[in-house]
Amino acid sequence: MVRYGILSDNTMSTHHTDSIASESAVWSLAEWAERDRALRERALASPDDNAAWRILSRSGRSVLRTYSTSFFIVTRWLPPEKRAQVESIYAAVRYPDEVVDSFAMPIAERYRLLDEWAQGYERGLELGVQASLREGLPCYAVGFCEVVRRSGIPPEYYRAFLEAMRLDVEPGPYATLDDLIERYVYGSAIVVGYFLAHVYGTSAPSEFDRALKASRDLGIALQLTNFLRDVAEDQRRNRCYLPQDMLQAEGIERMDVHNPEQRDALARVLARIAAEARRYYDEAATNLDAFAPDSRMAIHACGQVYGQLNERLERVDAEPERVGLRESVPMRDKFRVLPADKYWRLPLAYLAR
Repeated sequence: MVRYGILSDNTMSTHHTDSIASESAVWSLAEWAERDRALRERALASPDDNAAWRILSRSGRSVLRTYSTSFFIVTRWLPPEKRAQVESIYAAVRYPDEVVDSFAMPIAERYRLLDEWAQGYERGLELGVQASLREGLPCYAVGFCEVVRRSGIPPEYYRAFLEAMRLDVEPGPYATLDDLIERYVYGSAIVVGYFLAHVYGTSAPSEFDRALKASRDLGIALQLTNFLRDVAEDQRRNRCYLPQDMLQAEGIERMDVHNPEQRDALARVLARIAAEARRYYDEAATNLDAFAPDSRMAIHACGQVYGQLNERLERVDAEPERVGLRESVPMRDKFRVLPADKYWRLPLAYLAR
């Protein structure tokens, strides 16, 4: 779904880090603030909490549509109620990610914004939608709190997500793949998969554990693929998701994707991690039937689209010159994993305001 990361070495100055971050911002901090103001005004003018939440979730759709073409496409195959909740989830994870990845600001300000957001989430769990908005809590955090209530998402999952975002502010390296998954991927991706499992629902109550297992496996797979796709961009931000033991096994003490002398070794590391990701994609697919039938197409499509991307990355050891290039899946290939008789939904989704 979103790209997350950890800096491997905090040697860059705050000014340098901030200038890098500002280059990638899709919406500036001021634009997010203006959206929050206008959204709050509209939601508070609605007749009740349910109508207010509908307004918040529809705005979440515009966040998803702006920031993630692939995930926006696959979620069009969800039923409207589930789709609205997924859109609210996406908005609630996108903003904190932008705080640590994209806004130009000092480290202390990043912590302050994350703390304010976390406090808004905790308070929003205690209040209804419009009462939260009247208190000035962040609109997208308020929308997510309503999803937590409606779908029974354990509140501690989002706390783990926000803790992973805090780790992004002043990061460090990861010794092994297990270390990366346990200390970072759990909060950045696995719990997001758990959010979605609660929304997607299961084919039977007894299948919930299998659905959580599939969500965990798919979350790890997606995150590893994103790490590999963005390895050069992350280095530009002074980040490295590649486990230190894998790098050191190839004779790399400090990774540099632009160093020709490291290219072949890095290609082997990337291919090795992509193979691990493929194992998680395959394992997740074996438990797809645990989910409610009306959610399976979206989950399957997500795994297929990112699985295609992972396949490209898994072949990089045969083409080491591609190390550092940002791979992508052509739009025609994304469409191939979706039912052709439903293509009409996409232009409507993009045209709808």
